[in-house]
Amino acid sequence: MLLTPLQTRKLIEYCLDEHCALLAVNMDSASGIHDCIRAAKEMDSPIIIETSLWQLEGISFGAGDPLRGISLYIAHINLLANSEEFRDTPVVYHIDHIRGPDTEDILTGAVKGIPIKVGDETLLLGPSSISLDASGLSVNENVELMCSLIETSKKYQRPVTLEMEAGIDSGYTTPEEVEALVMGVEKKHPGYIALFAPGLGSRHGYSQEGYPDFQPENVARNTALLEKLTGRKIGVVLHGSSGLSKDQIKKAVSQGLTKMNWSTDSLILRSSAAREYYKTHHEKLVPRHPDFKPTASDNGVGRYISVRFLPTVKKLIKLLQSAGKASAFMAKL
Repeated sequence: MLLTPLQTRKLIEYCLDEHCALLAVNMDSASGIHDCIRAAKEMDSPIIIETSLWQLEGISFGAGDPLRGISLYIAHINLLANSEEFRDTPVVYHIDHIRGPDTEDILTGAVKGIPIKVGDETLLLGPSSISLDASGLSVNENVELMCSLIETSKKYQRPVTLEMEAGIDSGYTTPEEVEALVMGVEKKHPGYIALFAPGLGSRHGYSQEGYPDFQPENVARNTALLEKLTGRKIGVVLHGSSGLSKDQIKKAVSQGLTKMNWSTDSLILRSSAAREYYKTHHEKLVPRHPDFKPTASDNGVGRYISVRFLPTVKKLIKLLQSAGKASAFMAKL
């Protein structure tokens, strides 16, 4: 089931109460979306599927138009997640890492709802939740853009669930900066921030040497600070998980982590499987071979990748303690 913004907020609150974290996979293909939702179903877990600007503009979805990319992505994930097979699996579609001069226009369009014509009807499609890329933004710019999205939500009466991001690639976010960011929004629009992504010692991308400076205890410190500042629980998000050890992730969950983004390792895994597929099946990729069509089709390489991708996703779900949580959440929804 594809969750609405308000249902997504309830899921975040549920995970905070249950001391588990949501896996958020950055995904750029239809087959990858299916693999993520299938893994979640097999583990009875909620899951978040994210897209960044480069995916929304990619040939599989927007083909240069990010708003078209959002509408195509939502339409696809909606049909899949709300099918009979997956309707008991909570699925969140999250827009992440939108940066550049068109950031405000793209995110404002997503909040207002992107029109799609079906017969004589016009439907408005929108994501389950939204964050913006804080890279290169000052504290004031970050706060102003978040407030602008909330004001659009109020004006058009379109609910929104927001994740606020600090500049996570610059090390640890200080308590003073956390306060300036969160309270800059909270004083004007209390209750809208559901998730906060501080700098925790990791960074976007991959680190061959890992992140020795990553301290899971900072998750607990930020959780406590956010509750002290706002008077309510706000989920702490880990960006830049590729390169962290299982032990580091496990400890972060024990300290109250609510959401973990996973992108680079996912890309490495899927692209390596595709490379292996074409290398080991090259003899069949000639027109006169009897197995040419099933080998050359997207389904051939897609299934090959899926078999190698699902076990890793399922292991991460288990590590984040969200396995077995979907049924209980759906019963409460």
